[in-house]
Amino acid sequence: MSINSICIYCGSSPGKREVFVEAAKALGRELARRKVDIVYGGGRRGLMGALADAALEAGGRVAGVIPQSLVDAEIAHRGLSELHIVHSMHERKAEMTRRADAFLILPGAWGTLDELCEALTWAQLGIHHKACGLWNVDGYYDLLLQFLGHAVDEKFLKVEDRELLLVSRNLQELLGKMGEFKPRLKEMAAKLERD
Repeated sequence: MSINSICIYCGSSPGKREVFVEAAKALGRELARRKVDIVYGGGRRGLMGALADAALEAGGRVAGVIPQSLVDAEIAHRGLSELHIVHSMHERKAEMTRRADAFLILPGAWGTLDELCEALTWAQLGIHHKACGLWNVDGYYDLLLQFLGHAVDEKFLKVEDRELLLVSRNLQELLGKMGEFKPRLKEMAAKLERD
């Protein structure tokens, strides 16, 4: 799968430990090195700001998509390659999805989990056919991954749908998995015919 742009979902907070900020910076630098454009939520704080600043400093292109309400709250990053201001959070996610070839998730909380779940749900339903990667920085998402295993055990989540989430603690390994991702187009077509 050719990936020219990645949508990054991550926290607007830096988190408790420096390892998360360093991971965001490392991701920004690595994507700039690979000449992969970043699409993200347009904020200047937390992991979002660290990611954007590191990518820009390394010569990368970064597009932010942010609702007007957050621009008014003065958290928009004004030094990006592109800043797109939209009306709502729904428009924000739709525009970010449209602009990206894949999704990569860093640590975060409500907003990040919302975005992760939407990206995976849309992949499951065949609305998009893009890789969804989760960088499990320092085990941050261990409990979420344990829950997903529980959801499979309880038959709320199918194994093949759980496998839509590509996971690694190692950035290079995760980017490799995302580059090798093959959409389930034939499987989705057969499922739609059965339903």
